[in-house]
Amino acid sequence: MLHDIRVLTHSSIRISTDPGVLYVDPFKVEGEPHDADYILVTHDHFDHFSPEDIEKIYKSGTKLIVPANMEKKAHDVSELVDRIIPVHPGESYEIDGLSIETVPAYNRLKPFHPKSSGWVGYIVAADGERIYIAGDTDVTRENSAVKCDVALVPAGGTYTMNASEAAKLVNTIRPKTAIPTHYGSVVGSAGDAEAFRAAVDEGIEVRILMEN
Repeated sequence: MLHDIRVLTHSSIRISTDPGVLYVDPFKVEGEPHDADYILVTHDHFDHFSPEDIEKIYKSGTKLIVPANMEKKAHDVSELVDRIIPVHPGESYEIDGLSIETVPAYNRLKPFHPKSSGWVGYIVAADGERIYIAGDTDVTRENSAVKCDVALVPAGGTYTMNASEAAKLVNTIRPKTAIPTHYGSVVGSAGDAEAFRAAVDEGIEVRILMEN
């Protein structure tokens, strides 16, 4: 099954699973849904860690998962969430019914996301599927070994993979479904999503879900 996955804007993702509703890098959220059981943050850049948006989606009992090196910064929103859970790259966690793995997310030749920062992508295992949310990354040894059913990968270039690089990663790890992210507002355009679609191998479904 393909979960109820929404790409709200940029890298802001909402996924409804049996363990609950989770958001990854909420940014420019419309309205105030206050429906997040879990909030997963990949790194501390403004378009991925947005206290303003966390304030729109938190509710009683919300868990905030962040890379360990930004735990102190995450305390800016400590009054809004039930607890803050720091994570490290390359580890597995069970958090109140939510099973996740962390995958290192970093640039190889660009300076924006150094590997030393310990930033992450996430694999969420829920309802019999593995959903990989790559975070801000290039193609790396670690993410080229990911096993997943659904892959959400950045395709807008500049700070991350571009469309052809993102397609190369997807063609390597071969999920059932691939979804492009990280384009259309801060960087990149709708054309990047179409270029990604064109470069993904036949047999891998591409869904373009960006809402705005």
